[in-house]
Amino acid sequence: MKFGVFDHMDRAGADLGRQFEDRLRLIELYERAGFHAYHLAEHHATPLGMAPSPSVFLAAVAQRTTTLRFGPLVYTLNLYHPLRLIDEICMLDQMSGGRLELGIGRGISPYEVGYYGVDPATGPERFAEALAVILQGLTQPRLMHEGRFFTFKDVPMEMQPVQRPHPPLWYGANSLDSADRLAQQGCNAVVGMKADGVGQFAARYRAAWASLGRDPAAMPMIGLSRHIVVGDTDREAQSAAKRAYALWYDALIHLWRAHGVGLPRQMIPADFEGALDGGYIVAGSAATVRERLKRDNEIAGINYCICRLAFGDLSFEESARSVELFASEVMPAL
Repeated sequence: MKFGVFDHMDRAGADLGRQFEDRLRLIELYERAGFHAYHLAEHHATPLGMAPSPSVFLAAVAQRTTTLRFGPLVYTLNLYHPLRLIDEICMLDQMSGGRLELGIGRGISPYEVGYYGVDPATGPERFAEALAVILQGLTQPRLMHEGRFFTFKDVPMEMQPVQRPHPPLWYGANSLDSADRLAQQGCNAVVGMKADGVGQFAARYRAAWASLGRDPAAMPMIGLSRHIVVGDTDREAQSAAKRAYALWYDALIHLWRAHGVGLPRQMIPADFEGALDGGYIVAGSAATVRERLKRDNEIAGINYCICRLAFGDLSFEESARSVELFASEVMPAL
């Protein structure tokens, strides 16, 4: 079992500069605590994502850490010109000595891509073409491509990543059907379902991996992401978590509410108690968190436990205490 951190970088207050600095200080703690990687979301025109250019923030992460792996979860490929993104990927991998984890996706919000003039209806096709171009550009000395959205004729690829053929790929999965494709691609997956649904996904992924004749020991990571707040008592941790979760959820639905519609997949409960019961958020003393994660991780069949340790208006001190208790009293038992 490895442990990672996922971060929406949702708005924490009026002072954005302080938020960035506090988060970088936390990321230094993640490294010292033994987390495998830090994963940063990309969102636009919404308080859900105050790091709309993940590469900019991750460049700072590269300089504040030495062993922690990091990356976007995910780059919204449909909002990038492939040549520009190839360069950014290579630069981050070079600047970090080969620590980039490359999350890719097409974006869940039609409003965010729409603001950029991208037709959401073309999303799947555009994403597939952009990904093919990017992977070719990362692995070949010259780029040749002719497609519906992009055409490149003998473009020299001066930049290269440290990791060959390219940094590890990550994808946010929300359906069982995607397990076969992701196994074929050798892609790490973070699964947006409850523990029992993740368990079904993991079993299908492993079966697909085995059917390809691949080494079980080399199987990519399958992760489940949850909000985590660890405190000295259940009451203390759950009080802080409830307060912060309300603000995070308000940011989550911000654009959908502004357009008068609900979330496309109403999987995450709006009320804190429902989220706590369903395991979307795990909050309490170290013993409470440890036992809940033990149970859910076994049901989910995961090998990667992803924590959201900073969200809503949790202070640096509250998140830092969670990291300290999680690392000393929860991680060793898992």
